[in-house]
Amino acid sequence: MTSTPHRPTPPNIPGGPVRSRRDTGQDGWIRQYHPPRGGGPVLVCCPHAGGSAVAYHSLSAALSATTEVLITQYPGRQDRLLEPPVENIAEMADSVVAALTPWRHRPIALFGHSMGSVLAYEIALRLERLWPGNPPIGVIGSGRSAPSVRHDRGLHLLGDEGIVATMADLAGTPTALLDDKDLLAVVIPAMRSDFKAAETYQDTGGTRLDCPISAYCGESDVNVPAEGVLAWGEHTTAGFTSRFFPGGHFYIQSGEREVARAISRDVAAFTAARAAARKH
Repeated sequence: MTSTPHRPTPPNIPGGPVRSRRDTGQDGWIRQYHPPRGGGPVLVCCPHAGGSAVAYHSLSAALSATTEVLITQYPGRQDRLLEPPVENIAEMADSVVAALTPWRHRPIALFGHSMGSVLAYEIALRLERLWPGNPPIGVIGSGRSAPSVRHDRGLHLLGDEGIVATMADLAGTPTALLDDKDLLAVVIPAMRSDFKAAETYQDTGGTRLDCPISAYCGESDVNVPAEGVLAWGEHTTAGFTSRFFPGGHFYIQSGEREVARAISRDVAAFTAARAAARKH
């Protein structure tokens, strides 16, 4: 008789899995925490480097009255802890696009923060190419310079102590996690892989979306200059807006209510623009 090999249980990381979540995409790439109440467009959210789907749980709650919120879950963390992390944005984008097939006839907008912003952009490029009858209605890139701006600080080459110091500097990681060596041993590999994916990402050159783009940033984010935010406008043939919020790199946590209102306004504007375009 053969025995089933033991698989370790993912630890209870602070801010960890929310049991009410529903797996909706193939291979676990999509999470949905709140069923939509208003039947509006779909918003696909892509977390930051080292982040997981649950990072957007409260944002999902705030937006679900008018939007169907889907959140990407990267391998190598929480309930996907035993899967190897992905170190390439293009590979991530391909997997998410495949997982979004059940929503291919719905209006889709995308939001991403930091690493997630270029992932959202790459997903949108693929949707425009693969779903010509229903391309995305808009993209919101947050906390990162435009895709054409290289952002390689060599973080993925740092040792464990350097990775932890970077996590502390960015001020987006709970103090309880930073003080727990056992939890850090679980988190650091995914963080390093995400840093590698983000820092080795390179726009293929001259790429543009046919849908509008909004770019968000914290006013005190020292890693994202204003000109890098404005450069997002070079990646669309449609409308472009930029918004600056009080706070640093993780302004989306400290100012979540304001961010949720801004996203709602932008998604509503994307939807209206698509409706108007189809009347002509």
